[in-house]
Amino acid sequence: MKKSLLPLTLGGLGIGITEFVMMGLLPDIAKDLQVTIPQAGYLISAYAIGVVIGAPLLVMMAGKFPPKKILIALMIMFTAFNALSAFAPNFDLLFIARLLSGLPHGAFFGVGSVVASRIAEKGKAAQAVSMMFAGLTIANVLGVPLGTFIGHNFSWRFSFAVVAIVGIITLLSLKQWLPALPANKNRDLKAELGFFKKQEAWLIIIM
Repeated sequence: MKKSLLPLTLGGLGIGITEFVMMGLLPDIAKDLQVTIPQAGYLISAYAIGVVIGAPLLVMMAGKFPPKKILIALMIMFTAFNALSAFAPNFDLLFIARLLSGLPHGAFFGVGSVVASRIAEKGKAAQAVSMMFAGLTIANVLGVPLGTFIGHNFSWRFSFAVVAIVGIITLLSLKQWLPALPANKNRDLKAELGFFKKQEAWLIIIM
């Protein structure tokens, strides 16, 4: 793997863990915050709402700034809101933290896909993009079971703390290894909105 692709894979790993680990932590969260398991299930919906809201808004803003700065900003949001999830004292604040942590999801994969294809070797753009999405696969195979184990045996808060740590590592690797690419300032609002007419765009958002 090219070193410059590693930050994108790490970002995919962190996002994959925070998206899917919640399902295994619902009983622990419900018990700790004194809500029912069905009520705790709204935390999954909160993240999904954040994804749907954040993807179009943040992607439309993306063309105005260099991709590296955008990805760093998205990962700062992701890390901060997962840290907030880890320390949330009650259900309401955790719900808000989950919603906010979903905002960078679609934009990270959308911008990351473009970056991966631009920094890939000639003829290997698809392979480069797949390396970023490999983070999601790793999250499902290893990250989510590990996060659930930590949540059951220690505290569900530790699971989100681990995700925040992954976010910090991703941030450092983005700054260190991702090359600076110029912003594409020729894109207009109509072109940005046209992105959401594509099936691939919604696959990225709902993934």
